[in-house]
Amino acid sequence: MSDDPLIRDVSDTARWMAVYRARESEREDAVFRDPHARALAGERGERIANALTFADDNAWSFVARTHLFDRFVTRLVQHGADMIVNLAAGLDTRPYRMALPSSLTWVEVDLPDILDYKEAILGDASPVCALERIRLDLSNEDGRRGLFADLGRRAQRIAVISEGLVIYLMPDAVAALAQDLARPPAFQHWVLDLASPGLVAMLKASAGEAMKEAGAPFLFAPPEGPPFFAAHGWQPIEVRSLLKTGAKLGRLPIAMRMFAMLPESEGAQGSRPWSAVCLLARQAKS
Repeated sequence: MSDDPLIRDVSDTARWMAVYRARESEREDAVFRDPHARALAGERGERIANALTFADDNAWSFVARTHLFDRFVTRLVQHGADMIVNLAAGLDTRPYRMALPSSLTWVEVDLPDILDYKEAILGDASPVCALERIRLDLSNEDGRRGLFADLGRRAQRIAVISEGLVIYLMPDAVAALAQDLARPPAFQHWVLDLASPGLVAMLKASAGEAMKEAGAPFLFAPPEGPPFFAAHGWQPIEVRSLLKTGAKLGRLPIAMRMFAMLPESEGAQGSRPWSAVCLLARQAKS
């Protein structure tokens, strides 16, 4: 173990984030509860969290992000989504912990190792809806296009979520993914998290070396912000700041609360350390 890098690959970031879901779940005033997070984080996740203590000061942002994804999923299902496609699903447990209709189909897509690990830890736990796991490297463009086409034939209104994914991709890779998702008409909405250039610069200063060593450097921070996606088939229709959400949830440190009172735009953020969860809608074909 001592010869291993702290973060071996991007899958270890899923173990790391599960630690913060576990800690939030164990609070009396938890804004969500993930009963599987502690087991999924495991010793590796705890070791990463204990080593990269800068994240403790930013745990509010992980809580806010999880909360916002939960809220968007709930709304999309209430408004008729019959399939949720979770790209780079990692150790997400929403099909087990959220109140979802049994008629919903939930599809997880990720690398074989992380999905195998999750299945082993979850054991006999039962999801609340129909759950499928597809082992696929999303960088395989032909593979993902075939998958999206197949899913698009199986459902009427599909919502995609990708939590903690695009920050690890180059801009042209994000653009290509967006275009592939926009092809099947059934793909109606996409929920993703987005960081500003200023925030990514801060992340690189605090954890960049560990992430680079793991082969997962922080890459995507479009200067134009959410409007980046308008050129690739998706229109931003709602942008929820993690800072303001953290304040509303009572998770923001006292020293940061005054910043949450400042106005924010939904466009370019520049050097400002900013992150949000964005709801995108598929643009109608002309």
